[in-house]
Amino acid sequence: MSEIGNPMKGVVLVLLAVMFFALGDVVTKHLTMLYAVPLIMALRYLVNLMLVLATLAPRYGWAVLRTNRTGLVVVRALCLAAGSLTGGLSLRYMPVAETIAIFYLAPFLVMLLAVRFLGEKVTRAGWIGAAVAFAGVVLIVRPGAGLHPLGVSLALINAVFAALYHLLSRVLARTESTVALQIYTATVGFLVFCVMVIILGTGPLPSSGDLWLTLGLGVLSTLGHYLLTASYREAPASLLAPVNYMHLVWAGLLGWLVFQHVSDVLSILGMAMVAGAGVAVALQAHLSRRAANRSLLTPEPR
Repeated sequence: MSEIGNPMKGVVLVLLAVMFFALGDVVTKHLTMLYAVPLIMALRYLVNLMLVLATLAPRYGWAVLRTNRTGLVVVRALCLAAGSLTGGLSLRYMPVAETIAIFYLAPFLVMLLAVRFLGEKVTRAGWIGAAVAFAGVVLIVRPGAGLHPLGVSLALINAVFAALYHLLSRVLARTESTVALQIYTATVGFLVFCVMVIILGTGPLPSSGDLWLTLGLGVLSTLGHYLLTASYREAPASLLAPVNYMHLVWAGLLGWLVFQHVSDVLSILGMAMVAGAGVAVALQAHLSRRAANRSLLTPEPR
């Protein structure tokens, strides 16, 4: 089965997408150190919702609200909102690179949860990769690393919510449209954070410069997800999955440029273990799929 599109273009799109995500992480850290996280997230989701409605509603009309399993769609959106909250809070207390490295436990949690809930099988390489990634995170959060305990806990909770979000995405992809999932994700997230702001108060309001940064955060998030979606039209997911781990590299570089944070040697080793394990597992899956496709195309001997 031949690949459709331009694989190199897909790789470039993913590189750009994760760069925008890393820029968003840096902006989030700056803003959450100064302002209430629910306020920042409410504004971010508002921008996201406006952009999604502006681009999708004219084309699809009321179909953007049509779902088959509305309850699960809302639960998925709530998982992402919870992930946004814990992610923003963890970035308030922790360096960008270490925080993102912990977030990247999520793909391995998805793999493990898929065994239990989707009946999928994990290869030996998958189990080894999960163990190496876990060991890498232990190295990052080791005693003496100087990381804030609350920040570490929030980052780990974020990984759990992210895993649940992605697991539900895989389940709902069978019955729901991508358009509806996007609309519900943005709407539910905006409403959740609006309620939190009403209950908890706004706290200090962003200055004019930081307000533009907050609006830019919504644009970065939306643009990153758009580029990531576009990349899958050019190349298979198994080929693009390893490239996602460039997010860690961008996060480390931007954290150093903006906050002058330099990770110590053991933390860098831990991040390399997380990224290396993810890349290895993704490459193994890609090569296995290509081998399977070749075997299907090979004519049987007569």
